[in-house]
Amino acid sequence: MKLDAYDRKILAALQRDGRLSNVQLAEEIGLSASPCLRRVRMLEEAGVIRGYQANLDRDEVGLGLTVFVGVKVERHNDEQAEAFRVAVTALPEVISAFLVSGESDFLLQVVVPDLRGYDRFLTERLLKLPGVSDIRSNFAIHTVKAPGALPLGHLP
Repeated sequence: MKLDAYDRKILAALQRDGRLSNVQLAEEIGLSASPCLRRVRMLEEAGVIRGYQANLDRDEVGLGLTVFVGVKVERHNDEQAEAFRVAVTALPEVISAFLVSGESDFLLQVVVPDLRGYDRFLTERLLKLPGVSDIRSNFAIHTVKAPGALPLGHLP
């Protein structure tokens, strides 16, 4: 989908505040309400806007430990990798997972209450996933920059 200036303005505004009413959004980007709503629905239907969610404070909800986990799988075949992907996506502690190049095959971002919680997660769940041959854990000490809005300024 080719995004024009209004689409980019809509996306930037909704990334800042996903709770904007259509009237507020239309006013902010300089369109009337009906065309603005049509554009938002078009962006949703095209999959550009995948959904809306609340941004929670991990400490306040009891998930104060973030661990970046590099996982190596035994064999590099489609069946083994797919079995791992399916299993890892079912783990609620894994909030993001990437197939990567380099030392690991997958990089997971895991949130748990504390070190004891990570130990349980590691031994009772992660090490039991299909094909896991090696795990490297990196503990986040302090968040310098949390995931946020996508940088839309570079788009044509």
